[in-house]
Amino acid sequence: MDASDLLRGAMLRLSESNAVKTAIVKAPVSRDVVARYIAGETVAEAVAVAGDLRTTNRLVTIDYLGEYTTEKSQADATRDTYLTLLRDLDAAGLSAYGMAEVSLKLSAIGLFLPEDGRAVALENARTVCEAAAAAGTTVTLDMEDHTTTDATLDVLQELRVDFPWVGAVVQSYLKRTEGDCRDLAVAGSRVRLCKGAYAEPASVAYQSRDDVDLSYVRCLKVLMAGEGYPMVASHDPRLIDIAGALAAHAGRAPDSFEYQMLLGIRRNEQIRIADRGNQMRVYLPFGSEWYGYLVRRMAERPANTMFFVRSLFP
Repeated sequence: MDASDLLRGAMLRLSESNAVKTAIVKAPVSRDVVARYIAGETVAEAVAVAGDLRTTNRLVTIDYLGEYTTEKSQADATRDTYLTLLRDLDAAGLSAYGMAEVSLKLSAIGLFLPEDGRAVALENARTVCEAAAAAGTTVTLDMEDHTTTDATLDVLQELRVDFPWVGAVVQSYLKRTEGDCRDLAVAGSRVRLCKGAYAEPASVAYQSRDDVDLSYVRCLKVLMAGEGYPMVASHDPRLIDIAGALAAHAGRAPDSFEYQMLLGIRRNEQIRIADRGNQMRVYLPFGSEWYGYLVRRMAERPANTMFFVRSLFP
């Protein structure tokens, strides 16, 4: 395990530390640093940033931050925020044809509630999907740590009966993911492939960056050769080049797959990909619960970790 893998592991542990969270959230310069990666705390701010991204022909997927909800009222409030978001995206002319869609974590809408959590999450997800369909756009179910994988894929299967366009997310650091890709690479299936951003045990996940990357390429080969719509979520220039080569080998048209990157990372490359005629979608998070998300993103890119730390402690 090299130094970057050790740094990633340390950052992922920090994402679970309440003491460190309190220190960073209260740091006076945190807000300015966070603004680079988070599109504000309100629906209005998220819609405004989505509109700015669309001026450079970038597509958008919007995530209302929050996870592991343990109260039904909070799960329902998260659902209602998504409904407001979809309504406002539609009113702004941003949602048609899936230009701006939403990403949804099942744990944020009730999956872990002590009673009937799965049923509550499924009902809330259906409600969000109905609103997305009315707005002319789509929903992608975000993947979380490995303990939620089976439940997320089960809910996905149920939602796709009525909403066949619901997207799935798979993570190349999980050893099971190549098999999941084979199951998901079917006509009409939208699949976002990312590396993964949670601290996972070696029993279920690859631990070294090289092994995660090799798994990513294997999974990408399956998706590009399949009949679905691959969504290549990576900032790694090597993986982006490999994705393009695999798409060309499979005879894919530019609108039959897309690239995805995070808000605030490699902006010029995002615009370059969009300008050359490929589909380029930006993952746009918003909300007050930004700490865990941001630290996990820093863990994915050690160079950004140092940028963030220097900004917090000048």
